[in-house]
Amino acid sequence: MDAGKLAKSYEPREVEARWYEYWQENGLFRADPQSAAPAYSIVIPPPNVTGQLHIGHALNNTLQDILCRFKRMNGWEVLWMPGTDHAGIATQNVVERQLAQEGLNRHDLGREKFIERVWRWRAESGGQIINQLKRLGASCDWSRERFTMDEGLSRAVREVFVRLYEEGLIYRGDYIINWCPRCHTALSDLESEHEETKGGLYHIRYPFRNGKGYLVVATTRPETMLGDTAVAVNPADPRYQDLADDVVVLPLVNREIPVIRDSYVATDFGTGALKVTPAHDPNDFMIGRKHGLPSIKVMDDDARINELGGPYQGLDRFAAREKVLADLEALGLLERRDEHMHNVGHCYRCHTMVEPILSKQWFVKVGPLAEEALKAVQDGRTRIVPEVWTKTYYDWMTGIRDWCISRQIWWGHRIPAWYCQCGQVIVSRQDPTVCPACGADQLRRESDVLDTWFSSALWPFSTMGWPDQTAELKKFYPTSCLVTAFDILFFWVARMMMMGLKFMGEAPFKDVYIHALVRDEHGQKMSKSKGNVIDPLVVMDQFGTDAVRFTLAAFAAQGRDVKLSEERIAGYRNFVNKIWNAARFTLMHLEGDHQRPEGLEPLLEDRWILSRVGRVADEAALAIDEYRFNDAAGAVYQFAWHEFCDWYLELIKGPLYNDADPARQAATRATLRQVFSRLIRLLHPFMPFVTEELWQRLPGAEGSVMKAVWPKARPDELDEAAEADMRLVMDVISGVRNIRGEMGVSPAKAVPLVLAAPEPATRAMLEAQRGSIVGLAKISELGWLGEGGAPQKAASIALPGVTLYVPLEGLVDFAAEEARLRKELAKLEKEVGPSRKKLLNDGFLAKAPLEVVDKEKAKVAELESKMIRLQANLERIRGFI
Repeated sequence: MDAGKLAKSYEPREVEARWYEYWQENGLFRADPQSAAPAYSIVIPPPNVTGQLHIGHALNNTLQDILCRFKRMNGWEVLWMPGTDHAGIATQNVVERQLAQEGLNRHDLGREKFIERVWRWRAESGGQIINQLKRLGASCDWSRERFTMDEGLSRAVREVFVRLYEEGLIYRGDYIINWCPRCHTALSDLESEHEETKGGLYHIRYPFRNGKGYLVVATTRPETMLGDTAVAVNPADPRYQDLADDVVVLPLVNREIPVIRDSYVATDFGTGALKVTPAHDPNDFMIGRKHGLPSIKVMDDDARINELGGPYQGLDRFAAREKVLADLEALGLLERRDEHMHNVGHCYRCHTMVEPILSKQWFVKVGPLAEEALKAVQDGRTRIVPEVWTKTYYDWMTGIRDWCISRQIWWGHRIPAWYCQCGQVIVSRQDPTVCPACGADQLRRESDVLDTWFSSALWPFSTMGWPDQTAELKKFYPTSCLVTAFDILFFWVARMMMMGLKFMGEAPFKDVYIHALVRDEHGQKMSKSKGNVIDPLVVMDQFGTDAVRFTLAAFAAQGRDVKLSEERIAGYRNFVNKIWNAARFTLMHLEGDHQRPEGLEPLLEDRWILSRVGRVADEAALAIDEYRFNDAAGAVYQFAWHEFCDWYLELIKGPLYNDADPARQAATRATLRQVFSRLIRLLHPFMPFVTEELWQRLPGAEGSVMKAVWPKARPDELDEAAEADMRLVMDVISGVRNIRGEMGVSPAKAVPLVLAAPEPATRAMLEAQRGSIVGLAKISELGWLGEGGAPQKAASIALPGVTLYVPLEGLVDFAAEEARLRKELAKLEKEVGPSRKKLLNDGFLAKAPLEVVDKEKAKVAELESKMIRLQANLERIRGFI
């Protein structure tokens, strides 16, 4: 591209679309499994095919893209594997809602036609989130995009299912599962989200069979008592050592049930007598198995009482509860009801209250698989970052229950099992035509599909072609890193660990980086009801993608939630504009020759900036490698804005505009080009679009900045002495500027400066930088402290190695300045008073939200800091009068 003049302002939309198309057309995201370069691979957490880009996606994929772009620049062969998840329940719900608008349901279409309808929806609307990821700048290898229901992944899913079944690790059995009456499917424990719910604790009398009194049972779910098959007490509970009978009559149903003793029963909750309903409670199910109790299922799939519920048949579970309670009260068997808060499971998709229910389902026996996945983290084959999540992983993997993998929906991988009337169950890689046991050809296919997470658990190796032994698997498995949110550490990460170790013999990733949540600027969770949601697509339109990406990276500190606001994004848009304006100045001076003349001694500012850009490159590289994205972004930001733009570009204006010394001009231009080239490369992983635009304008730059080499520090350019000297020069200039501000001296007015430096070397260095100090500090006269001592009525600042004095007589009206400072102090005292009063008020501290108290404390601290500075200035002024 022509290096000509840049437009006055940066217009992101046009630039972003143009360069993303260029990257794709030139195959810059494609990974080569035959490459001799070291492999770096990441699999994208596959977004749901129903999904739209939200701010969590934006953070997750920005961090992955930073890693991938950084690794490419460091010579790695990078595969970032993209794709989407078929999202069984979510996708089926979307299509069912469409059908409902047409007055239809899935049963009207039948299974085959319904599945066709879902595939049609996917073809028309399912790629939306992929296009949104491209807008974000995600440098995935789109030529390899996968879908969990595509032919290759479906083959892998079937192979895994059959192998696990053949090894006895998949089985079908009766078990208490979490059932969603709205979605009509089983949910895993992790898909059942528990919420604090206000309910009741009901004390019900269960009469003894012999008529001598009763046991009082406390329960939160009286409607399930219709399926009770025992009452349990703790054998150590002194209240129940001498019972009047060991059989009670189940109220309302009048069925005799035993009183059993089991140490599971808590003696400190309710009455210590527990109703046992094996078909409707997971803990009761285990007690029932242990004691050989029957299981009576009294609800149907809609959570309505069935025929085993007697007179309550047909009632919804909540209506049945009220009717049961009313009938108990009428019979004098409801002793009392208390308010009670308890955790209740809700469907993670539709938020319907989950019903624990006995059902025949397919399960994975996860114990042996979890044991290996636990060892892989314990022995360091896989590292979890931040380390705090390792203990959470351990806790979950040691207490894991068998995984219910069957779902009673139509969209998904249909379980490859067939049933024969002779009782034979056939699980096969190919669809069977006859029963191998009896030869019958009337086989019934299992109607259930697999849990979406089953296919997702194979993602790191199924996407690379397994079960075939592909070049991709050989080169890129195990993957280098997984970037994900903590909320799917168990849903997905642990299951990938189990499946990867089982079928590949290696853990699927070396590192797992767990990023935090994106919250609003006050630390509140974003929600539509609060009106605090930030839509990444909207803010990318408003501020540009690079600004959004840099903001997310700058706040992505390990273990801390990202506090995001539009104001913060606007601040980083200003940073993008700062870089753009610096580029306009830089490129204007790089026309023509930019070679460094031989034998010319470099200036201090050139030695300093070359040393600094190298150190920052290494600092940022280390931070990225350690997943300290905020530290990497902060280091590059500090260097770009303050050192390069604010200082270096100002320091070199003298040599650049000095036509009398063309050799020095050329040397300065050469350093400017070199440093700016490195700066663009440092920024590229964070801000890919603007850096590509600038790279293409840079004289002598070749190809894409994506393929440019990361600018590591060069040992011959690292110069601690130059850095120390320039730091002192900048401190002197900043010191003068501070005195101006504190003393109310106009920035347009030149001031005298007297320096005192006891060390001859320091004096010589500062003298050599006289031009920079005089120009940037706006000095009318620069002198050195002689025998006469410090100048009269001068403000001073002591720095390491030098003291600077700015004589103020004639520049400041001391009496007027004293009056101004007194007035300003009085104003601040008045302003800080109410906040101090609040913080001394115990009532305010007890009742106000923590963020309100913190805000008042911060306000007081800021005002008091200002007052301390003003008081110091006032004392100084008084000394001059």
